[in-house]
Parts: sequence; structure tokens; C-alpha cells
Amino acid sequence: MNHTRLESCHESPLKVYKFCFVPEKLGDMVILLIRFGILVCLVASISLALHSAFSKPDRWFPLPEHIRAVQNTSVIDNRPTNISHLQFGIAGSANTWHGRSNYTKLWWDPNTTRGYVWLDKKPKILHSDILVPPYQISRGWTRFKHVHSASAVRIARIVYESFKLGLPNVRWFVMGDDDTVFFTENLVTVLGKYDHNEMYYIGGNSESVEQDVMHSYNMAFGGGGFAISYALAAQLAKIMDGCLSRYFYFYGSDQRVWACIHEIGVPLTRENGFHQFDIRGNPYGFLAAHPLVPLVSLHHLDQLSPFFPNQTQLHSMKKLISAYHIDPARIVQQSICYDHKRRWSISISWGYTIQIYTKLLIAADLQMPLQTFQTWRSWKDGPFIFNTRPMSSDPCQQPARFFLDQATKVGKSGSITIYKRHEGKEAKCNREGTNNEEVQRIRVSALKLDPEYWKNVPLSLSLPLSPHTHACTYN
Repeated sequence: MNHTRLESCHESPLKVYKFCFVPEKLGDMVILLIRFGILVCLVASISLALHSAFSKPDRWFPLPEHIRAVQNTSVIDNRPTNISHLQFGIAGSANTWHGRSNYTKLWWDPNTTRGYVWLDKKPKILHSDILVPPYQISRGWTRFKHVHSASAVRIARIVYESFKLGLPNVRWFVMGDDDTVFFTENLVTVLGKYDHNEMYYIGGNSESVEQDVMHSYNMAFGGGGFAISYALAAQLAKIMDGCLSRYFYFYGSDQRVWACIHEIGVPLTRENGFHQFDIRGNPYGFLAAHPLVPLVSLHHLDQLSPFFPNQTQLHSMKKLISAYHIDPARIVQQSICYDHKRRWSISISWGYTIQIYTKLLIAADLQMPLQTFQTWRSWKDGPFIFNTRPMSSDPCQQPARFFLDQATKVGKSGSITIYKRHEGKEAKCNREGTNNEEVQRIRVSALKLDPEYWKNVPLSLSLPLSPHTHACTYN
């Protein structure tokens, strides 16, 4: 029988392929399969050993990017929110970063702050200064359709690209421009009120109604900065690119981010310490009557008059921040005093300015900003999202203004600030009983304001014109 089968194999080559290697017994087939399996396992083991020796572990079994990012940030940290839990994404460009980085230097601390400035290309002038954040080059943004500006698409994707980096232990992604100045201790205080494990979108509107109408009242304006909780960023990263394709006709980057967050169903949580500063002219009136909220950010600084007279804007900011470092929670917070004997009303914006009116004014008027500025787009006298009062042309109705001259820390919990009278070009008041020129310098002593104070202020009172101010005494 065996001889016959061999002969048939030789006679028909086609039958050789089909029958010659078929064993006669089932046991032979089992043995052959076992040997073949051992050979496959041996080859696979050798291949895996060689692959692991010459490749990174995270490439063995690649995961989707958003899942990998979640794994990188899964460190358990039960501490209260602090600056290390924030990741900043600063929108910049290679052409402007070298000049505008001077504003970032005012608040960036390489020992505590984390994040990057995102540029469109490698800058021609490389910073060796550690006082500015490192840079990243935005990727993949040129493939998106747009009507107005390609850079708006790039800047909108900073949220996505920041999340994709997978930095550990991030609770909040904070976006801003390269000319945004953050007051980071106050920013931490504000974000510390919210649970980063929930989906939050926190920021502020434009000061000019025309801007809010054009874009949206429900949008956080990007120049003033906004914060996205980790939980929201994780969801946003999943839909970001598809969403940007749907809103290709939008104008700005912040409007695109808002539209994508709106699709997820998360509303804007307004915090009025984020200042887009969509105003023109002199911001003095606003800063002299700042709302009862911690100062979180300032923007559009080069489009505004310097905060302090006879100084550049950069030097003005350095002076303001010198007071901020002494008492972060108190900076530009308003206190109102009355000298009933001389019938004076005194308004103090701590760390910035003091106004003396030679008449008694109700607190509601003093809390209303003098209109020393105009709207952003049309350069008109309003409307704004807060009430203003006109600056009188009568010098006797105008306040005497004093600006911060010195700020000194006293002990562990106190400060002394000195304000010097400013003599502008305005006409002087010669009316009897209204002269206060004998006052040239004012000295203010204060205890350091506990940041926990802001947690006790009801959210309903955190309005541009809060009816509450800090009390003060006058001697």
C-alpha cells in the first residue's frame, strides 16, 4: 500500500502537493502540529526580545493619544490647588514674542509655573533667559479650513496640544496671550474654589458691549485669559479637530474654543477678575474702582495709556506688581473713607491710587468708575458691561489724585504704602473751601488680606459694581 501511494505521487506532481506529506496516522499529525507550534512560539519570543531591546515600551501596544494623556496625569494628589497644578498655554508668534515676552517676565516664575508659549515657527531670536516660559511649535494647524485667520485656528488648538503633552498632575489648563499679565496667586485662589474633576470653563467677558454682541456674552475672551478644568479638557481633546472644521467661519480663537465647549454642554463660569481690557484710552477710572474680586489678569496693555503718569507701561506694571507681591489679595481693592470735619470723601485703590473729593459722595457713586476710557472698536463713550460716571470738566468736581510711590512690607502680616500727589495739566480749583493742596503725600497702613476672604464673598456679590467695599479708618 505504501509503495502504491509513493508511485502515485511520482506520477502526478499535482497530487504530490496534495497528498505526499499527509501522515498515515492521526498521532503523526498531532506531533507535527505540536512541533510547528513550538517553532512559531520560539520565533515570536526571539522577535519580541529583539523589539523590546531596541524600542520604547510605550510603543509596544500603542494607545489612543487621549487615553495615554489621562494615564500620565493620574497621580493622586489631595492637596489644595496650588500653582504647580496649573499648566499655562500662552499664544504667541515668532515675530512678536521677543518684544512681548517682557510682559510675561513680570509674572512667570521658572521655579513654580509650568507651561509653554506656543509659536507658529522657530523664533529668529532665541531666549536664553529662564524668566520666560519655554516654547513649543504648533503642529497640524495648517490643514484646517478658515475664512479669517489661520492663526486663530492654531491658537484655538493650544488647549488640545497642551493636553496632549500629558504633563503629570495638571488640574487646570490656563490660556492667555503673550501680552497677558497674570496675577498667579489670585488665579490660584479663584480656581481653588472649583473642583477640577468637574467640567468647568472659567473666564470673563469683554468690557465693551459691542464686542460681546459681536462674539458672545457666553464666551470667555482669550486675551483676559481663561481656565479649563482637566475633566473638560479631556472631553474637549476628543472633539477638538472635528469641531474646528465645523466652525471654520468664526473670527477668533477664543470664539472657536467656546463653540466646541458649548457643544459639550458646559456654560461659562464668570469670574470678573479676568480682564480682557477691551477699552481705549486711560484705564485709570476702572482700576481706581475695581470690582470686589481678586485681580487675576490684565490685557491689551500696549493699547492703553500707562497706568502711572510719566512712566512707560512696562515700568507702570512693575510698580503695580511690586505692591501685589506684598499683599496679592488686596491689590487694587477699594476702600472708602470720609473726613466729616472737612467734608472729604476718600477712595483708596490699594497699591495703585487714592482719590480725594472735597465733598461727601455716597458709596454707590465712588464705586462707579470714572469714564476715562472709550469702547474698544468704535472709540465711543459706551456702552460697557458696567455703569460709569462722567469725568466733570469742572476742576472743583474732579478728585485730587495720588499715585503709589512706595510699598513696604511690615513684619509678617502688614504693609505701608505711600501715595504721592499728581499735578496734571488740568486747571486748578480756586473755589473757597475746596482746596486740599496741603495734602501732598498719603500714608496707608494695612494688614495683609487673607486669600480665604474671597471664599466667603457670595458669588452673587462678585459683580462689576458690588455694593460692598473694605472698611477703612481715617486719622
